[in-house]
Amino acid sequence: MGKWFLVHPGGRRLYTCQRCCNVLTNRENLLSTGFRGQSGDAYLFKKVDNIKVGDTRTTDMMTGVHIVRDVYCIRCSRYLGWTYEFATVPQQRYKEGRYVLECRYIKEQVSNVMEDSTL
Repeated sequence: MGKWFLVHPGGRRLYTCQRCCNVLTNRENLLSTGFRGQSGDAYLFKKVDNIKVGDTRTTDMMTGVHIVRDVYCIRCSRYLGWTYEFATVPQQRYKEGRYVLECRYIKEQVSNVMEDSTL
């Protein structure tokens, strides 16, 4: 297996894997806090890094039938949530390409790193 490199999304408010603290995304990518996962509350993000995805599967959710892929931490392989590949209901298509991370498996951290806006 080759080497893999972690991506840092920047920003001060970061969302990390609850188990291994792998940085996944930042507050700027947060679209909604009104989602529900299998374990409870979940957040919808527009972009998530440092993950691996499972095979596609069709699932019947409260908002209709969706084709999704489960999302896992690239460092520790913990289940984190899912990503939407396709929504059969036209009003739900805004979710396509977005990520739902379950709050039970992530944590929000404030970074101590100061960003240099001159770069």
